[in-house]
Amino acid sequence: MLAGTPIGDVADAPPRLAAELASADVVAAEDTRRLRRLTQALGVQVGGRVVSYFEGNESARTPELVEALAGGARVLLVTDAGMPSVSDPGYRLVAAAVERDIKVTAVPGPSAVLTALALSGLPVDRFCFEGFLPRKAGERLSRLKEVAEDRRTLVYFEAPHRIDDTLAAMAEAFGDERRAAVCRELTKTYEEVKRGSLKDLAEWAADGVRGEITVVIEGAPEKSADDLGPAELVRRVRVREEAGERRKEAIAAVAAEAGLPKREVFDAVVAAKNADRSGPSEGKGLS
Repeated sequence: MLAGTPIGDVADAPPRLAAELASADVVAAEDTRRLRRLTQALGVQVGGRVVSYFEGNESARTPELVEALAGGARVLLVTDAGMPSVSDPGYRLVAAAVERDIKVTAVPGPSAVLTALALSGLPVDRFCFEGFLPRKAGERLSRLKEVAEDRRTLVYFEAPHRIDDTLAAMAEAFGDERRAAVCRELTKTYEEVKRGSLKDLAEWAADGVRGEITVVIEGAPEKSADDLGPAELVRRVRVREEAGERRKEAIAAVAAEAGLPKREVFDAVVAAKNADRSGPSEGKGLS
């Protein structure tokens, strides 16, 4: 069983959490010290065996927990905050249990993703959770460019010491004026939601930001018919190629997004390629 834990205020713990902690045969915790503080705050005594289950031992410990489940044990998985497997340990255990046809259920609880989304003031009807971005600048920018045309609201987690660089990269990938919200320390004493353009938020973050951070960004604006000329189609294909897609797949994806025949996008790419080839030769002359 997966159990959501408070993302800040312990009073947000779901009522079932204490009962499940007390009755589980095995409690797998991302950090056993944090689990101890949580159980003390809830006034509950863990009834079963406590084991650590974190990124460093997740692969090695999963088979042990699956065997316990297969043997009829009630295993409860908790992470430091929020729902296990959402940018936290848990996916491997769930996947392995499902493969063995073992029932998996959850105690729902607080979610930084949904809380930030609700507080952002941005559209919530369609959204995409992207988790943590790569740490390396080039990989981070490439990942952002992959979703630069996504119409859905985007949600990211980020560490405080990287948030200034990340917001600057987001401004580069999505445009300075794209609206966003930086939500930090959600449900805690110093909760803050800073809203504005990516440019303004990047400037604000340059002075340093502390705490647990979730970033919410509005989706790409709808393109008008004029915006979808050959140059824009080529640009979209190139963005996808830079992100690692093969040209054929990139052309097909762009055509589907734009509601155009693949041939029209292909012709635009070929024309741009021919123009790139002819341009330098005209300036240098034949050799």
